[in-house]
Amino acid sequence: MRLSSSWIQQGTSRTVGKGFQALVLMLGITLLLFGGLGSRLVYLQLIEGSHNRQLANENRIRLIPKQPERGKVLDRKGRLLASSRLSHAVFIWPLAKKKAKWATTLSHLSNILKLSKDTIQRRVEQEGSTSTSLLRIARSISPAQITALQERRDELDGVEVDAEAIRYYPNGDLAAHVLGYTGELTDEELEKFKPDGYRLGDVIGQMGAEQSFESQLRGEWGGQQVEVDGWGQVLRILGEKPTRAGKDIHLTIDLDIQKAAEKALGKIKGAVVAMDPNNGAILAMVSRPAFDPNIFSGVISQSVWEDIQSRDHPFVNRALQAFPPASTFKIVTTTAAIESGNYPANTVLNTFPFLTVGGIQFWDWNRAGFGPLDFRGAMAMSSDTFFYQVAVRMGEKPLLDWSRRYGFGRKTGIELGIEESRGLVPDDDWKRKEIGEPWYGGDTVNSSIGQGFFQTTPLQVAVMFAVPANGGYLVKPHLLKDNEESRNWREFLNLRPDTIKVLKEGLRQVVTGGTGQALNIPNLPPIAGKSGTAEDPPRKSHTWFGAYAPDNKPEIVVVAFGENSGGGGGSLMGPIALKVIEEYFKLYPPKGSLINSKT
Repeated sequence: MRLSSSWIQQGTSRTVGKGFQALVLMLGITLLLFGGLGSRLVYLQLIEGSHNRQLANENRIRLIPKQPERGKVLDRKGRLLASSRLSHAVFIWPLAKKKAKWATTLSHLSNILKLSKDTIQRRVEQEGSTSTSLLRIARSISPAQITALQERRDELDGVEVDAEAIRYYPNGDLAAHVLGYTGELTDEELEKFKPDGYRLGDVIGQMGAEQSFESQLRGEWGGQQVEVDGWGQVLRILGEKPTRAGKDIHLTIDLDIQKAAEKALGKIKGAVVAMDPNNGAILAMVSRPAFDPNIFSGVISQSVWEDIQSRDHPFVNRALQAFPPASTFKIVTTTAAIESGNYPANTVLNTFPFLTVGGIQFWDWNRAGFGPLDFRGAMAMSSDTFFYQVAVRMGEKPLLDWSRRYGFGRKTGIELGIEESRGLVPDDDWKRKEIGEPWYGGDTVNSSIGQGFFQTTPLQVAVMFAVPANGGYLVKPHLLKDNEESRNWREFLNLRPDTIKVLKEGLRQVVTGGTGQALNIPNLPPIAGKSGTAEDPPRKSHTWFGAYAPDNKPEIVVVAFGENSGGGGGSLMGPIALKVIEEYFKLYPPKGSLINSKT
């Protein structure tokens, strides 16, 4: 059967029409697909290009911060008191992997470093999971921990061990309260110091000179911007900012005198201050109990921390804390009596077993009195009833006024002011406010011998002794050895010549024939001083001894203080002050002296 040509032609036309339609449809779909892809490429390249390039760079560019070396702390002769040494720290690169993949790594780190996973995670979150900088999570790790981290290197992607400088105190706990220590910023401190350029993981001075001179010692961070491959290996250094080391500082502390003072005080709870009475330069400052500041450069175990805390407040600098000054304060009472005009310098008073004021018996320390005494003899024998009579007649105003002129009741100005107590000069306003009672005559009597409510620091007492020693100048104690010209560190109190003469002669008689005869050593330059014993019921008494030498031209003032030590100031603290003075003159014998020098 034959088909007509017209039918065939119609069929062919229909087939061609359908094929063309399919081709058009396929072409349209293709154009649509390529158009969408092209549009996306245009969007990614032109519109989002810079942002995407930044993301790519962050995946391969790392910031490696470098901590600056902290400035050294040196004594007055340039001998090392604090420096830095190399140690190893553990760092995390938060951007190395996604947050969800850190769990296993943090678990391994927790086991090796003995840190909780929450602690590590919290530090990472503080820095931010997209941070390109390395984040320190542990300092001063042990060799065993370094080995463990190396053995698990394949499982610790994004973790690095690197060397860094940490604080080192070569003399252990020597001068610990003067030097202080350093430690990482807490979260609260970080918020406070961020405006000053501090960052997470920064180390900062926490007390003492480390804190007071932080701005000089700190230095400036540097670092490298490096390109890394997929394994975190450095391919090339893109840029580098060098660190700027902190400045070295020279203290007025004399390492030899500091050692002598530490040895002399031994394990007695208390303080020793040695100072140049002419300009206030601190030669030694000791507080006991003490601590080793090196412990804060590493991880402190719980047992070590508990041991430190069991030592009765070892971080308190007792040289800067206030206690009743006891009979050392008779220097102020003598000054107030003569300067007020109530008593001539040659006054003689009879002394008694006790004096009755306001119906209360105030006893002399020997319970018998000493017979007739002048100011010099009363100072030498430390007669209480002599000074009771003086105080009753002149009243409290001259006594309190001169207390303040001697620097009591306010900070001395030493650079450790954050830790320094103002002490207390009580008066009627203070007593009414704090105790709800007026000022009585008995309060004046107690104040005249440094008891009652009076509170002074060993450093303030050293400043007081410097006044008669240097001829009537109030010095400003300081630790930074810079411009030590005397005129820059003192002010004249306008004392009468006869007042200074009585003070100097009385303090000398304390040593030659009074309560401080333990310091009357023939082969030493002449020493002047004053003892003190302050009651602190129901605890044992506090004990004091302040001294200076040579008597005619003093070079050193030493104050030794025992907190609740019991005993007497002359018998217990006097020999401690003597040992410091002996060491000083072995090192720096006066001209014409036969004392051998160690230098």
